Amino acid sequence: MSIEKNVKRYTITSALPYANGPKHIGHLAGAYIPADVYARYLRLKGEDVVFVCGSDEHGTAIPNQAMKEGTTSQAIIDKYHVLIRDCLYNLGISFDIYHRTSEPIHHQTSQEFFLNLYHKGLMTEETSDQYFDEEAKTFLADRYIIGTCPKCGNPNAYGDQCEKCGSSLSPRELINPRSTLSGKPPVLKPTKHWYLPLQDYEKWLGEWILDSHKNDWKTNVYGQCKSWIDAGLQPRAMTRDLDWGIKVPLPDAEGKVLYVWFDAPIGYISATRALFQELSDHKKTFSTPQRNFGAVKAEDWKKYWSDSETKLVHFVGKDNIVFHCIIFPIMLHASGEFIVPENVPANEFMNLEGDKMSTSRGWSIEMHEYLEDFPNKPDVLRYTMLTNLPETKDSEFTWKDFQAKNNNELVAIFGNFVNRALVLTQKYFDNQVPARDALTSLDEKVIADLKEFPSRIAASIEAYRFREATAHLMDLARLGNKYLAETEPWKLAKTDMNRVATILNIAIQISGNLAVLAEPFLPYTAQKLRDMLNLSRLTWQQTGSADLLSNGHSLNEPSLLYEKIEDGVIETQIKKLNDKKNQMELASQPATPLKPEIVFDDFSKIDIRIGTVIAAEKMPKSDKLLKLTVDSGLDKRTILSGIAKHYSPEDILGKQVTFIANLAPRKMMGMESQGMILMAEDKDGKLRLLQPNETVAPGSTVS
Repeated sequence: MSIEKNVKRYTITSALPYANGPKHIGHLAGAYIPADVYARYLRLKGEDVVFVCGSDEHGTAIPNQAMKEGTTSQAIIDKYHVLIRDCLYNLGISFDIYHRTSEPIHHQTSQEFFLNLYHKGLMTEETSDQYFDEEAKTFLADRYIIGTCPKCGNPNAYGDQCEKCGSSLSPRELINPRSTLSGKPPVLKPTKHWYLPLQDYEKWLGEWILDSHKNDWKTNVYGQCKSWIDAGLQPRAMTRDLDWGIKVPLPDAEGKVLYVWFDAPIGYISATRALFQELSDHKKTFSTPQRNFGAVKAEDWKKYWSDSETKLVHFVGKDNIVFHCIIFPIMLHASGEFIVPENVPANEFMNLEGDKMSTSRGWSIEMHEYLEDFPNKPDVLRYTMLTNLPETKDSEFTWKDFQAKNNNELVAIFGNFVNRALVLTQKYFDNQVPARDALTSLDEKVIADLKEFPSRIAASIEAYRFREATAHLMDLARLGNKYLAETEPWKLAKTDMNRVATILNIAIQISGNLAVLAEPFLPYTAQKLRDMLNLSRLTWQQTGSADLLSNGHSLNEPSLLYEKIEDGVIETQIKKLNDKKNQMELASQPATPLKPEIVFDDFSKIDIRIGTVIAAEKMPKSDKLLKLTVDSGLDKRTILSGIAKHYSPEDILGKQVTFIANLAPRKMMGMESQGMILMAEDKDGKLRLLQPNETVAPGSTVS
């Protein structure tokens, strides 16, 4: 049974994305859009809210990417921090601050946190065998080790997690481990680290999660936590042998840094601390238009992390559940200084067109790519994601569904209703809200129904059922559409303008409610609709009213909220997705091994020349061979080439080709071939002509 407590303020966090590359839209479904809906809703209610996030800039993923790109770890985090931050803000995620774990205040906060546990005697110092790469001469952090996952058989699972099945792992659990640095199997070598004895907190965890939150945490989250606790917790090292990261603040810890999953969640605390430092100094890094913090002191951040009347909620994906429900809460509880989360409403994974989304495999839609292709449609993506959130099981994003959600719901329902209401008001009442006349039973029913929507949507948001909440919002637009369809004011305008005035007044009131209630879900739409209605920002408590806009209130010029997306646009995106996947697959395939070594004298015997194809035809009874007549500069010779599946006679006629001129003639299908055309075979098996980049005289030699 969960214990209700008085809530004075809210601290909302979204999982810190690794700043090691661009992030795909699947991340939005777990940690960012649901959190933003929740934060915006609470702000509209007038609640005291801090919504924080930031880039996770430590861990082995960063130096790994630096090696791939041939640059430094600092350059990597500087590049991707900006890219990720700007994408999230452009998609309407309303963080009060988007911070960085490379900032000095985060290093300070993390080291203070570690020392607090250390000086309380809550850390154990142990020397144990860790994997060591003898060729690279370094201990291997978890992400520098890959092997076969013992749970699902994925051959490329990392030492801390299998990205295929989502299981949390330790390097010793991997089957046939190998180093990502050298590709060689690592050896075990003793090294000293500081451990957090998770097993000492099993009783507390059982009471906190299994007893107190059995009924209010999502079943997928509760189930994963229960399985971990039931299996028995083990000590976990909170330090690593690594150059990149936050230095362990102890005199005998040379070459050791804090484990990334120790320092990363502390990033929520340091971000809050940085926000209030900036506010107190009157030099905020990021604006917070939703909130006027007023005069604050730097130490006010503590209220959002230490006051028992603060509600802490973590939004994460399912692969982060264990860290936010087991390890970080134990850290917070053990410190004795911080509150623990009231809820961790983690979502499952969102797949893409029938397969798991993966940037490394090229099967993904990166946030920055979406914004480049659809710069004016952040709300369309938000809506598509919200209506298909993987709240208790995996869901799927498809481009066809994206198109359908836009065309059949946002355009045909929401946008259509608002446009009809505003255009008719402009046409018949000079863009001013008309006064209502006598109400019919239908009018009264619609007004009564309107009153119910704010509480219905709110109840779903507060229960973290964001799909349901979004459906309720669209039902309000459906209510407006149905009302206009049943009353047909455009027909009544010929005979009864008082009735038209009543209908359009109610339609405008519904539109005003949509402008407020849509803000958590569709913030850009809400702002555009408020501008058209000439409506100032209202609170959630003011909605449900049929008197939001007064009689005679002047409206602004109406315009379309959404535009249809044509089939060609979607076909382009599907092709782009498949092309990217194919390119990534080709890039990951190994090159053909070298043939046995030859000496220069062997090579010098080959006479390679450039010729021009002057005739080409298919060989009868062969689907592979083309019969080519080649002007070699010395003669006109026949060469049979097995390229018919890659080139038609028309494709190759008139082209220059590279051929071996002194190859002994060979009979093929009763005809003599007097040379060999040289081709390049790509990793996909496609043959391509080797040609000079400029036209040369037939017979030119290749040297």
